[in-house]
Amino acid sequence: MIKTPSPLKNTSSKFYCFIGSYQSIFLALVLLFFPIKNILATEISHNNAEKSVDFSYNKKIYGTNQIEAIKNWGLHSSTAGVVNGPLTQMNGTNISVLNNGDKITGIRGIKGLGEGFTILQHKFFAPIFLAVIILTIAVFFGHHKIIGALKFNHHARKFKVFSKYNIIIHWGSAVPFVVICLTGLAMIFGDKLGGGMPIRIAKNIHFFATFIFIVFGILMFLMWAKVSMFKLYDIQWFKIMGGYLSKDRITIPAGKFNAGQKMWFWIATIGGFVMAGTGLIMHYFYGDINFLRLSAIIHNVLGFGVIAMLITHIYMSVFAIEGALESILNGEMGEEELAIMHSFYYKELTE
Repeated sequence: MIKTPSPLKNTSSKFYCFIGSYQSIFLALVLLFFPIKNILATEISHNNAEKSVDFSYNKKIYGTNQIEAIKNWGLHSSTAGVVNGPLTQMNGTNISVLNNGDKITGIRGIKGLGEGFTILQHKFFAPIFLAVIILTIAVFFGHHKIIGALKFNHHARKFKVFSKYNIIIHWGSAVPFVVICLTGLAMIFGDKLGGGMPIRIAKNIHFFATFIFIVFGILMFLMWAKVSMFKLYDIQWFKIMGGYLSKDRITIPAGKFNAGQKMWFWIATIGGFVMAGTGLIMHYFYGDINFLRLSAIIHNVLGFGVIAMLITHIYMSVFAIEGALESILNGEMGEEELAIMHSFYYKELTE
């Protein structure tokens, strides 16, 4: 008996043949695609290699300037982080597009700033600031107990030594300056003070007060730079320390400002401007990492002197001479104090 092929079976065979043919076509397309893909990838890579890489979108975070300058970690290392040639030579080189392979020079090539900054930041800056504060206060506490305040007659004849403009500019500079110092110390000792929101607020106040100081500081510099120039008689003032180490009343060689006040003026203005500049550089991450490290070191080292002199200035104005603060509040100074403590200026006023 002859069996007739089933229509359903013929249909299934045609279906599998159809599927098989499409599998073959798909396989052929895949085999064709990969060589084309590799060719295109090679071409794209070649085209990209001819273009300079643009890091500008994040150079303020860790872009090309920072990548180039992650260097000089060891205090005695001659590498700039990227070693060119044998490891034993440790030659640091640039890795940017324009100067790839060139030796790193200038501030970015200073050896040891990485480790040096880290050691100073973690082990020395805060203890030195604390020592400066404690020792300066201790010295003047001892002075006040042993020598005591100088006293002059403030009820007799008085001379106008500061104008209203002088007073406004002085306090316009002094108030933000003190705020900057206090908030700066808060940041230095931030970890000991608990950190968190109070320190972040101190940082923001520190930032905004800097701009106020810059404005009034420039005006104060222009106002008193001339009278703050050192004279030969200032050498004599330093020799006798302005008479502050003696209980005897002796005529002190000094002009409108004595040598100590002049020294404070230059530290507060020039030193203050440098600290403002380095502080803004750190705030805005201007420059590469080594430049930021150097700025931080300069900022803190200047800070040691500024804090010591600020405490000195406050002590001399408030405690060392009784009633001395009145001159920068109402602009007047008693004749006796003027004649003894500012003898050359007194002669100018009376001649």
